[in-house]
Amino acid sequence: MSWSGGPDDIFLSTSLASYLDKKILVLLRDGRKLMGLLRSFDQFANAVLEGACERVIVGDLYCDIPLGLYIIRGENVVLIGELDLEREELPPHMTCVSAAEIKRAQKAERDASDLKGSMRKRMEFLDMD
Repeated sequence: MSWSGGPDDIFLSTSLASYLDKKILVLLRDGRKLMGLLRSFDQFANAVLEGACERVIVGDLYCDIPLGLYIIRGENVVLIGELDLEREELPPHMTCVSAAEIKRAQKAERDASDLKGSMRKRMEFLDMD
């Protein structure tokens, strides 16, 4: 069995080149999710997104916060994937809200998590007796 492709074919199939000028989703190490058109990249997965936005999701609420032209440092990238423009991006029960509303929801979620953590510490203290 012979293979007629050269080394360039392997590079293109395993690189981001197939995503150029397509809408992609980038998951970052800190959990943020960015979407935009991939305009450029390098061997370190540094990437330039045009028309980028950050999708913030809290429960059943979401908001796409516009970022414009955005440069992503490759070491922060966990996952990159092409978005299928033919499919619905989110389940129908998700509700789009303003940036101010999603920030309030994030704060409420963070406060609830902090409270839960402090309650757990108090309970652990009581269990030591």
